[in-house]
Amino acid sequence: MAVWQLFSPCSDAASCGPPHSRPEVGPMEWVKVLHLLCVLGWMTGIFAAPRAIIFWKREWAAQGTFGPTGDLTIRIYRFSLGLGVIAILSGLYLAHLWGWPAWTHAKITVVALLAAHYGWTGRLVLRARKGIFTESDRWLRVYNEISVLGAIGVLILVVYKPF
Repeated sequence: MAVWQLFSPCSDAASCGPPHSRPEVGPMEWVKVLHLLCVLGWMTGIFAAPRAIIFWKREWAAQGTFGPTGDLTIRIYRFSLGLGVIAILSGLYLAHLWGWPAWTHAKITVVALLAAHYGWTGRLVLRARKGIFTESDRWLRVYNEISVLGAIGVLILVVYKPF
């Protein structure tokens, strides 16, 4: 048995053949790769920005200045914004190529809610730039966990495709 067969989803060598005989990777797979990379970057911003606002708020209270944490928070938000746009557009393109199966409608709904959450985070960042921190640390922590629930929902829909 060849080493590649140990990790192959195929039941026997005849059903898949050696790796060099498999079909070439097409453009759709590259769109999937682009989509996944951009989703990872966007999720990083979604998860990190609210948490960074907590540290920014503490830094503002201690020093009364903008500080490096504020700069970092703004950079995280701006960078992940572009990745989020690419992730959403490439996801819509993939859904179009697949013929809009039912699970993609549910995924798009959850992604739209995540995008709204991200937009609200942007509002928090803009207010924080002005030194306005009205939300408590606890509220920001709970707010941060909402995005985790959304990400779990998307993963369940993509992996299991329940409908």
